[in-house]
Amino acid sequence: MAVAGSPRAARGLAFLCFVVSCAALAGASRPSREDLDVSLGGGGGVGIGIGIGGGGQGGSSSSSPAPSPSGPRPCDFENERLYRAYLVIQQFGQSVSCDPMDITRSWSGTDLCSSYKGFFCERPPNVTDRTIASVDFNGYMLRSDSLQGFVDSLPDLALFHANSNDFGGAVPALGGLQYFYELDLSNNRLAPAPFPAQVLGLTNATFIDIRFNSFYGELPAGVFCRFPRIQAIFVNNNQFSGSLPDNIGQSPVNYLSLANNRFTGEIPRSIARNAGTLLEVLFLNNSLSGCLPYELGLLEKATVIDAGTNRLTGTIPASFACLRKVEQLNLADNLLYGEVPDALCRLAFGRLKNLTLSGNYFTSLGSCCWDLIKEGRLNVDRNCIQWAPNQRSHEECARFLRQPKSCPVSDYVPCRPKYHGSGEPAAGEAAEEDDARAAVEYKYRTYSALHP
Repeated sequence: MAVAGSPRAARGLAFLCFVVSCAALAGASRPSREDLDVSLGGGGGVGIGIGIGGGGQGGSSSSSPAPSPSGPRPCDFENERLYRAYLVIQQFGQSVSCDPMDITRSWSGTDLCSSYKGFFCERPPNVTDRTIASVDFNGYMLRSDSLQGFVDSLPDLALFHANSNDFGGAVPALGGLQYFYELDLSNNRLAPAPFPAQVLGLTNATFIDIRFNSFYGELPAGVFCRFPRIQAIFVNNNQFSGSLPDNIGQSPVNYLSLANNRFTGEIPRSIARNAGTLLEVLFLNNSLSGCLPYELGLLEKATVIDAGTNRLTGTIPASFACLRKVEQLNLADNLLYGEVPDALCRLAFGRLKNLTLSGNYFTSLGSCCWDLIKEGRLNVDRNCIQWAPNQRSHEECARFLRQPKSCPVSDYVPCRPKYHGSGEPAAGEAAEEDDARAAVEYKYRTYSALHP
């Protein structure tokens, strides 16, 4: 009778299991993003579909932790991938020094896919084994001094969401994670540093969120040219400074939040190239200067444009009359002057819900604008408009208006008029606007990003 429990037999069995697992990994091929259609995690991103990648262990920049002599064996797990992930998770769990929701208590045993809170599994395309494909720690309030050796040691990871934790240290080297698409490190205590170069290596990224940290320095041009599939970039509420990269128009980004930093200089005119993709953009609360660019009026798909609380000057370009899908337009607390165009106010007959122009030096209003003030949809407080309420003093207005003005004035409207002179929608468009008003109230993703 064979003695199955002998040490030599046990070692032989473990080795056999390891060889079989490796053989299963060998044929994995790298799929295209079009083949990846699995959505994972409940993270606070923008609802982007996440593709789950397969392929061996080569994507990890860190070696796997050594197994514990008393812990589970490889053959106790569903497959070798999950065993290796188990070792990584156990090592990271030991680094967690604060866990007010008792999350890490669930990180025990061999069933990673069902019982480990924050971890989600999927089978990579063309591979029978399941793997850790998504990590969602949003709101867990875990504290650890470093994420290195954790995120970068899960080679099949596609998504990492960690909003509102207490993670420190540097951003891990993520470039080796060839299937990685979403990164959310917002509202943590990552070490103060320039924009993390590790993030620029995520060339497949669709979602990048590093807001509410302490990053500083200039925003690298790579942010707008290294991510051909990017949908959302949130870098607000850091300490970034300097001029915005001139190549901002190279990015296909849909949602861009640059708010609450220390950016200076002009809004790059290349933003006109974002006309077909940009839906929401926040320049809010920086120190941007120069003339309000004509090119902002070419963002034909934009629903939110917020450049409030800067030092932009000039008149409102005639191109702004072409912002037919804009719902929120904020230019408050700048150095703008001249007339508020009637054509801009007529956008309120379409989708425009809120037009904020307070804290500038406008001197007159188009005829339709007065009605918007009465309806509460136009705020022109603290300007220089005769007969309007809550305006600046005559002395303050005169002092500003005496200063030389250098911004060009363009009356060219680069789109066909949408509305008839009566102020009613042109034929065939009333039904579309009624549907828009009847829809569930839209949640502006960039404004939501202004909260941790």
